[in-house]
Amino acid sequence: MAERSFKKEVQQLRIGEGQEFRGEGILAVTKGLLQSGVGYVAGYQGSPISHLMDVLADAQEILDELGVHFEASASEATAAATLAASVMYPIRGAVTWKSTVGTNVASDALANLASGGVTGGALVIVGEDYGEGSSIMQERTHAFAMKSQIWLLDPRPNLESMVKAVEDGFQLSEASNTPVILQLRIRGCHVHGRFTAKDNRRPAMTLSQAMDQPVRDTNRIVLPPASFQHEHEKINARWPAAVSFIKQHGLNEHFQGDHDDLGLILQGGLYNGVIRALQLLGLADSFGNSRIPLYVMNVTYPVIDDEITAFCRGKKAVLLFEEGQPDYIEQSLHTILRKAGIATLLSGKGFLPMAGEYTTAVMRDGLQGFLAEHKPELLPTLPDTPLPAMDVRQAARPQPKDQPITFHPTVKPAHQAALAQAVPARPAGFCTGCPERPVFSALTLAQKKLGEHHIACDIGCHLFSILPPFNLGATTMGYGLGASSAAAFNVPSSKRAISIMGDGGFWHNGLASGLGNAVFNKYDGVIIIIDNYYSAATGGQDILSSRARNANRSTNNPIEKAVRGVGVKWLRTLDRTYDVAKVQATIEEALTTPAKGPKVIIAQSECMLNKQRRVKPLFNKAVKSGKRAVKERFGVDPDVCTGDHACMRLSGCPSLTIKDSGDPLKEDPVAHVDNSCVGCGNCGEVAHAAVLCPSFYRADIVHNPSRWDTFKAGMRQRVIGYLQSRRSTQLNRYSL
Repeated sequence: MAERSFKKEVQQLRIGEGQEFRGEGILAVTKGLLQSGVGYVAGYQGSPISHLMDVLADAQEILDELGVHFEASASEATAAATLAASVMYPIRGAVTWKSTVGTNVASDALANLASGGVTGGALVIVGEDYGEGSSIMQERTHAFAMKSQIWLLDPRPNLESMVKAVEDGFQLSEASNTPVILQLRIRGCHVHGRFTAKDNRRPAMTLSQAMDQPVRDTNRIVLPPASFQHEHEKINARWPAAVSFIKQHGLNEHFQGDHDDLGLILQGGLYNGVIRALQLLGLADSFGNSRIPLYVMNVTYPVIDDEITAFCRGKKAVLLFEEGQPDYIEQSLHTILRKAGIATLLSGKGFLPMAGEYTTAVMRDGLQGFLAEHKPELLPTLPDTPLPAMDVRQAARPQPKDQPITFHPTVKPAHQAALAQAVPARPAGFCTGCPERPVFSALTLAQKKLGEHHIACDIGCHLFSILPPFNLGATTMGYGLGASSAAAFNVPSSKRAISIMGDGGFWHNGLASGLGNAVFNKYDGVIIIIDNYYSAATGGQDILSSRARNANRSTNNPIEKAVRGVGVKWLRTLDRTYDVAKVQATIEEALTTPAKGPKVIIAQSECMLNKQRRVKPLFNKAVKSGKRAVKERFGVDPDVCTGDHACMRLSGCPSLTIKDSGDPLKEDPVAHVDNSCVGCGNCGEVAHAAVLCPSFYRADIVHNPSRWDTFKAGMRQRVIGYLQSRRSTQLNRYSL
């Protein structure tokens, strides 16, 4: 069950020639694939392209009608290897994943694919997860493109340009027998817009036809002596063919301006931000018309030498916008200009930072510094005294060329610095009711009893354990590599190492690299596999061990069987992670048992987000139809709570907060459960397992109560009222 359904939106994929397509970037890219006659699509979900996999899954009926095969791959390596279908056959194929982590996993298959080359168009759609919204290490896809000579497209982030890039990518791949990477940035994936659609096309050759007429060409197989020929073919044939295609079809764009002595070169994906920066300096209008000439690199690799020299020749200075490091494009441009004997001054890193996301503000400041040095008269006129009010929109309005632009900078409030210090840090954490939280509560309690242990983490929701309130975990090496990253600690010691992995990571890489390696090397540590029924961190997609029935995929394949299948002897399966005491006891048993070999604990409970998506509609439907429905809620008795807050330190649930006690004798605020509670019961379980206070209680909210429910509620109110009245009478009698 994915976090979002596109069942309604995918119907737009059926529209034909001349009709207007409206929607999100990911949906438009899917339409571009169908318009291009793609024969098969595969991939592995991950932000920011998770929704592409969700769209394709929801469009299965449309894909079947067109004869397009779609697979949710076991990993990015599997997806990349799927493109082998385009090596021998003229079939267009596309795969997708999150970069750069996905490209790391896929790199072996990609290198082989790029070496032998392709016959049919091969398109790799990567979600470039870079910048402050990213969840991974800060690296660039550009390095992989250069390493294996795979052409890299980085289109302007609007639907028309992105769809065109899909079509151009297939054609470029076929023209140069080279796979192509289409890089989509976070904002590009989610941008909304419109474009004029074309008819969907069935594949020119289907996979079934290829199987009926097999082809074999040893010159495409990466094996000596062909592999030595591939390198020469890349340089002598594929590169010139790619350059020729890019130039002839105008894949890169040149926008004129009225200040021809300066120029801006930019990656296509940065176009919207650069235009906004120009608008803020009064150098572009609201339609995106720049007063400074622009060369937009919708293809960032290979760099087209002739286009660079033509753009730079005769200019005083050029500023390059290249996000991320190293500065691959800037180095290339310097080489091109120097070899061509062009004296144009090229600037980039310096006015712009070497590392970090290029936000509009960053690019505006870099552009301002560049203009201040080379043509200060273009800059807005700053008043000597900052005005108390300002309107940033004024800077974006077109100004007459013969009049100076007045720009009023933002006046920052005097209390801004103090406010930044007063607002506490807000670390990311588990969702309300997350079944993984009690596992780490139990692990915290186990370590309190047995001492601290080395803990190796993995990629997934469970990685939030490294942050407060748990602060558990020392390393994370990659998806499904939790157990592998503790492999070196397989030495005699008074303590055993602990490693964590999720069910998604287990099926992605952990089964062989983690469990298989542990069994083979007689690893004596503890491996905890958290099974929440889905690939939850990437959006709740089904995986092999998901409990849901999936018409197109095989689910309900237990992790326990796979673990036993690779030879694990000591195995414990917990089917309710919210039982903190039982989880704690199992962890302690694994850490202290004399048994040798890997100790594996499978902790199973459904992801609460997916559970709520599944249960809430059913609950609301039952209530509306008049059926009896019960919702569990938990609370804290403020009269019993002492304000110790140990429950929060061992839980960290977002619904568990504090409020004023209302008692002048209790200075500390008491614990309080707010309305976001989903009734998982973890707070009470933690309080019980840690021998904390008895202040937690459970309340059942009954919708459409039966007569028996109403009778019981009435009796309870009478009894409680009687007891309260008697207590009040006694207090009055003995009061001074």
